[in-house]
Amino acid sequence: MSPQAGPQAAIRLVELRERPLDANEVVESLGDATSGGLTLFVGRVRDHDGGRAVDGLDYSAHPTALERMREVCERVATQYDVHGVAAVHRTGPLAIGDIAVIVATASAHRDEAFRASRALIDTLKAEVPIWKHQRFADGTDEWVGTP
Repeated sequence: MSPQAGPQAAIRLVELRERPLDANEVVESLGDATSGGLTLFVGRVRDHDGGRAVDGLDYSAHPTALERMREVCERVATQYDVHGVAAVHRTGPLAIGDIAVIVATASAHRDEAFRASRALIDTLKAEVPIWKHQRFADGTDEWVGTP
């Protein structure tokens, strides 16, 4: 974490949204003169899963999902030497190619930004109660990430 700021000050953007996500907004939220490295991960809806064609999907979030996202961001800001952390996730219906999630971290050096961003997306996917309902081309569907 940056010596001039605590973990909460490093959290620049954390949101769940039904509208399309914008990578430029995430990058701009992490702008500062102290960060030489900014790592951005963009997760998009793909047209297949497990060897089956996907037509589209819907994301649903538990009422605590935003709070849990913020907790994950704060943990990453505490565990890594980052100046900024951002995470946004879509909810509602998404089509193939739509952006589902964007996470990013900014740090003085690229290695720390890469490590922090990897931890951010992996922990977010593992711990935040956001569920994916996939619709397959064969007419079947499945829920992913539900307990």
